[in-house]
Amino acid sequence: MDKKRREFLKIAGISTLAGLGAPAVVDRFVSGSSPLMARAAMEVETGGHGGSEKEAAGRHEKEEVKSGTRWGMVIDIKKFIDDPAMGDECVKACHSVHNVPSFSRKKDEIKWIWKTGYANAFTEHSHYYKNEEIEKNDVLVLCNHCDSPPCVRACPTKATFRNKDGIVAMDYHRCIGCRFCMAACPYGARSFNWLDPREGLDMNKLNREFPTRMRGVVEKCNFCVDLLSRGKQPACVEATGNTKAMVFGNLNDPNSEIRQVLKENYTIQRKPSLGTLPSVFFII
Repeated sequence: MDKKRREFLKIAGISTLAGLGAPAVVDRFVSGSSPLMARAAMEVETGGHGGSEKEAAGRHEKEEVKSGTRWGMVIDIKKFIDDPAMGDECVKACHSVHNVPSFSRKKDEIKWIWKTGYANAFTEHSHYYKNEEIEKNDVLVLCNHCDSPPCVRACPTKATFRNKDGIVAMDYHRCIGCRFCMAACPYGARSFNWLDPREGLDMNKLNREFPTRMRGVVEKCNFCVDLLSRGKQPACVEATGNTKAMVFGNLNDPNSEIRQVLKENYTIQRKPSLGTLPSVFFII
């Protein structure tokens, strides 16, 4: 076995060990090694080639995030309990704007924003002796647009990526339908098009300003990035009118409305222990 091949196999071994979370072992492997090995170890530790892209997608880059925009949302569960129909209007508005198909069979369902039980939404929070009104009503949930999204790290084609403004977006043309992102998402916020989405749409009510998808791709909420680019609020937020049941804004701006709402109210997030740093907060 020649020297280059041995070096390659060592580098491959280091990468595997790093993937398993063994930095101490990696240090021992590369101690006193060649420059090539030292460089490989550095790439493993910092994210390798294209490390800045991986960091932007998978780590909490405090300096970048604080200096720019990070879009976030607050959902007031109590206000949706007072007006249950408002949740349905949010779903309708979102799905209408983004040409989300509707199918009769549950397994074919495509959802960007939907209602689910409180216990399903907040599995890490205690459900003992909760307010009965909260427990018996559904909660409106959507993609959390995490600051450290596991779906981005899982996507092999970069079809799923995180913008600098914190939105976890998708490039449908890059999606190969592997569904790794679906397996990685701990919130069940992604849907797979088993059928041709156009078969589940009323073509007479199609929104011509937003593209339809194709069979075999994954899709999800995009925080209405298309509307934000035109200075508008997300469709679901607009559907709530002046109720403030949903507040959307820049989490990095201490003077923004959303920051004031977070300051004045006790909020929870979905599965916070995972360290994904969701951008969606819930007032209970």
